[in-house]
Amino acid sequence: MEFIEGHYQAVVIGAGHAGCEAALALARTGIKTAMLTLNLDSIAFMACNPSIGGTAKGQIVREIDALGGEMGINADKALLQIRILNRGKGAAVQSLRGQEDKNLYHRLMKKTLEETENLRILQGEAAEILTDGKKVTGVRTAFGGVLYCSKVVVATGVYLNGRVIAGEWSAPSGPSGFQPATLLTENLMNLGFTVRRFKTGTPARVDGRTIDFSRLEVQEGEKNVYPFSFMSEGVPAVQKPCYLTYTTEETHRIIRENLHRSPLFSGTIKGTGPRYCPSIEDKVVRFADKDRHQLFLEPEGADTHEVYVQGLSTSLPHDVQRDMYRTIKGLENCEIMRYAYAIEYDCIDSLDLYPSLEYKKIEGLYTAGQINGTSGYEEAAAQGLMAGLNASLSLRGKDPLILGRDEAYIGVLIDDLVTKGTNEPYRMMTSRAEHRIVLRQDDPDFRLTEKGRGAGLVSDERYERFLKRKEEYLCAKAQSEIKYKPKETEKLLKKHGFNTANTALSAADLVRRAIPFSEIAECLGGYEGVSARTLETVETDALYSGYLEKERELIEKQRKYEEKLLPDDTDYLSIKGLRLEARQKLDKIRPKNLGQAGRISGVSPADITVLMVYLRTKK
Repeated sequence: MEFIEGHYQAVVIGAGHAGCEAALALARTGIKTAMLTLNLDSIAFMACNPSIGGTAKGQIVREIDALGGEMGINADKALLQIRILNRGKGAAVQSLRGQEDKNLYHRLMKKTLEETENLRILQGEAAEILTDGKKVTGVRTAFGGVLYCSKVVVATGVYLNGRVIAGEWSAPSGPSGFQPATLLTENLMNLGFTVRRFKTGTPARVDGRTIDFSRLEVQEGEKNVYPFSFMSEGVPAVQKPCYLTYTTEETHRIIRENLHRSPLFSGTIKGTGPRYCPSIEDKVVRFADKDRHQLFLEPEGADTHEVYVQGLSTSLPHDVQRDMYRTIKGLENCEIMRYAYAIEYDCIDSLDLYPSLEYKKIEGLYTAGQINGTSGYEEAAAQGLMAGLNASLSLRGKDPLILGRDEAYIGVLIDDLVTKGTNEPYRMMTSRAEHRIVLRQDDPDFRLTEKGRGAGLVSDERYERFLKRKEEYLCAKAQSEIKYKPKETEKLLKKHGFNTANTALSAADLVRRAIPFSEIAECLGGYEGVSARTLETVETDALYSGYLEKERELIEKQRKYEEKLLPDDTDYLSIKGLRLEARQKLDKIRPKNLGQAGRISGVSPADITVLMVYLRTKK
């Protein structure tokens, strides 16, 4: 007899960073939702580094927040330390990175989910996604219970057939000892997904009481920075330090002498690993000319002595790990509390998805996070929010929210996945965004909050804060364009080595002469009561105004291609003039417009010209 677990509009499978954002986006927009997780203790668990943000990732967290997501709010509440990376570079590549109390972050997110209206949390394993052949109808659990629904978001992280490996030892497992999900992969394959095997890893956790911090370089946090969320008032006044150290020649010798025991080189590991976050044995082999590699010692929480050794990910045997770690300055007498490991897991080919993250072959089935081939908490959370929100919009009879590459890093991330695909764990970097000068981390609310509001996810309180900041910004920007007589700016110009101006200059003009806005405001006045966040945005806009103008002209030209829609029923295989490779790629990916078509690997400018002619003839 069938056991009916319940009737819902949507079910989210998984409660990692993607699953949490997906469930909240659905429930907060009025959708009756159930979230299914293997273990309630793994909700929003940080299986790897105890941090949120980083290069390009900090921008994503602030974009999630601007759209009405949760990651930034809880990251601010669980902060141990926060810094802005790339301070010495331009504003376009500066990114927030926060050290987090990982246990507190888990508890905060679990409480948020529990107290969210329209959301039920259920512990159990998803065994099968039920369909009628074309549409989702529900989810069956390993216990035999059925949750009926018309939308499913699969956010299984690295749990699908997870296998943990360290040296000669391996065992079926999810991250950090949690159980793996062993039943769903076969069902996904039966539904037509292309399933692949990826690999990631994590360093050891060391007992901080056995580290000699006095011998290490201290990395302090910053207090005069804004937090991740626009809903947060500020950052902690008291922050925990991190520490910097390095591998040694002895470290490298031990690694080289034990490469035959490394599953990475012995062939035990079959999955494809991350290019931009390699294990230490991989770095020692690939960069044999380097005599040391940088490591960061990061606290795992305020209530634990565990310390995360950033940069020393490995899958070497435990005895080798112990000897290797003790060759590092400050760690000579360290005791390992959790050994490092690699983990292999199943994921899908993201080219099987629409830009809404809906599966092309089954209506109502969405995927988000590491199952799509990405790595990183932030990338997962962004996809979860977009998948959940688009499932909600569909249930409400509205068009999906598709962010452009010129609108958000989230747009770049998803477009890369569904247009170019990935053959290795995908990590977001500033270099992937061609319009990063307009995707800065200081202004995502101006770019995205109206969109989040239109989709029904931005609350009244958040929207009121946004409108207030927008008004403040517009007033401050107008003030920055007011011209001052040469006599009024003479003192400031001389201080910075400039001659007295012959014409009137505005605050924006002075910023372009590399004069700090804080000094300009103090000298000329007019910005009383304006927040430091807003002044920073005004200053950055003024400093890069020429580049921003050129960038917007380029975006406008490219947008014309985005507006040329390709009919869903286009028979690419029969279009004469297209090269064979282009026909096959276009037929598989089925781009929504000419802009997306032009970004497909294997589609040339000549092929785009053919498509333009084809569209004209169709009209």
